[in-house]
Amino acid sequence: MKRVIYVILAVLLISGLLKACLRADVVTSTQNENRSETEILYREYPSQKNIYLNGVDYLQSQVQIGKFGGTFVTSTIGEGPKTFNPFNSKDNISSTMSEIMYDGLVATDVNTGETIPKLAKSFTVNDCEYVINLRRGLQWSDGKPITADDVFFTWNDIIFGGYGNTSTRDSVVIDGKLPTVEKIDDYTVKFVTPKPFAPFLRMLSSPIAPKHVFEPAVKRGKAYFDGFLSTNTDPKEFVISGAFKLKEYVPAQRVVFEKNPNYYVINKDNQKLPYLDKLVYLIVGDVNNQVLKFEGGELDEISLQGANVARFKEMEKHSDFSVYNIGPDTGTMYIAMNMNNRKNDDGKYYVDLKKQKWFQDKNFRQAVDYAIDRQNMVFNIANGLAEPLFTPETLNSIFLNKNLKSYEKDINKSRELLKQSGFSWDKSGNLIDKSGNKVEFDLYTNAGNSEREAIGVMVKQDLQDLGMKINFKPVEFNSLVNKLMSTLDWDMVIMGFTGSPLEPNGGKNVWMSDGTLHIFNQRLEKDLNSPRYDFENKLDEMFIKGALAVNFDDRKKYYDEYQAIVYEEKPLIYIYSPIRIVALRNKFKNIYPTTLGGVTHNIEEIYIGEGD
Repeated sequence: MKRVIYVILAVLLISGLLKACLRADVVTSTQNENRSETEILYREYPSQKNIYLNGVDYLQSQVQIGKFGGTFVTSTIGEGPKTFNPFNSKDNISSTMSEIMYDGLVATDVNTGETIPKLAKSFTVNDCEYVINLRRGLQWSDGKPITADDVFFTWNDIIFGGYGNTSTRDSVVIDGKLPTVEKIDDYTVKFVTPKPFAPFLRMLSSPIAPKHVFEPAVKRGKAYFDGFLSTNTDPKEFVISGAFKLKEYVPAQRVVFEKNPNYYVINKDNQKLPYLDKLVYLIVGDVNNQVLKFEGGELDEISLQGANVARFKEMEKHSDFSVYNIGPDTGTMYIAMNMNNRKNDDGKYYVDLKKQKWFQDKNFRQAVDYAIDRQNMVFNIANGLAEPLFTPETLNSIFLNKNLKSYEKDINKSRELLKQSGFSWDKSGNLIDKSGNKVEFDLYTNAGNSEREAIGVMVKQDLQDLGMKINFKPVEFNSLVNKLMSTLDWDMVIMGFTGSPLEPNGGKNVWMSDGTLHIFNQRLEKDLNSPRYDFENKLDEMFIKGALAVNFDDRKKYYDEYQAIVYEEKPLIYIYSPIRIVALRNKFKNIYPTTLGGVTHNIEEIYIGEGD
């Protein structure tokens, strides 16, 4: 009865907070008269338009004309980026920093999710052919023209050539073949895929590199390229196409970007944007420091974890910021076990043999899954601002398999599954495998992320209820990435992936058996041809077929199946899907929050208002 009361209270809290968190950029029109009085809607973002002016194909902003000048300060936890090269990035922080500086041919419409032109002025798709018409007159930040040579070089030499992080290349391999790219003229390129390939157009959002800067690095080979545009690079060496260019990097303290005077977005007075002079990321170490810095006025924006939302909503009434509900997070949090059964260069197994047997046992993985109390985590860590998650597709994904049912913690089911695989318990309640080994292993997550650390504490307790001994070890993010991707010396981890609710193929690198983010059975380059588990082969098949299918219903059939395989096999155990809540200073104008874009998707149009 007590649990039922808790659930009712939590539901009421969620309902009230979610409605309260929607801010005052309200749509008011007669067609909304039938809506509930408590339902507040955001304004739709007015998309930018093409305009030809003085020989240049600009994008013209359609929002309010603002004031030039000022600085926007946000933050990132951890120790900062590992690289500023968008083609070398393997972590979200590095990707965020590098992609600020380099635009792609296309982008995603934050209102509709459709693919729209960016560096491209337009594009046409005919079966397997993609013709891209570039904007004329655009310049890199050093004044040199942006042309088809840059596009051809980026895709043919860097991406298809396998330089840096091969995630993009791997995601566009079709039946073992890569697409081709051809320069038609200085402002036209043509891509041809081996077969109709539904995700390809969206993949063209990958950053374009200035050939005159990157080509010398490519010619020096992949080893040199891996260190090119590292965090030690002089900011003066960066040549970019995005709204902001690196100005300063102070390790473990801050990353400072300055406006690109050659950016190709203009306002309705035909003045070049961005409005802001600087964009600053403070490297704050952990979430607690992030909160303190926002409350102290050092930050202009902060993403709130559930535990802080109610307090910030109360503070909002008498403060200079607003709290925005952006909707379900587009990323996922999960638990993974290291199922690797290969040997390193010294002839030793990456994972201890007895642990291999545990982690490779589906009953063991399912037992862990049923032991996890997701509802408890939702209420006590996310403060009710989340929903339990059981699939790799997020709750707002158009490809979500809604036939996969949720369930609550069931310790008895966990025990039964373990018994089926020969596990037992000694007189002290310790879990023992059929060879007499006590079940003990390490659980990792990235230090400084208080939400994941709290999840780790609860997971440890839940698994101790099964008689497992868990050594919980939060470690610095970059060190953890090295364990997961290079040394492979880990047992269990709590981590997260970014994602898209519009295109599952973006997760190909996670689910394809040779993917660079195939975390639960990571293959280094020398291991790519090693044997697969049966379900890995099935996942490979689903992703290949899902990408080749063009009709949405056909694609969804394959992506439903991949989710069902993950749901059954539990290579990754999903935890919950949080609601994204952001606090932002009121002095910033032209704010158009969207589920797909967040709060600052149009950073070049954001300005500091008069009198603030």
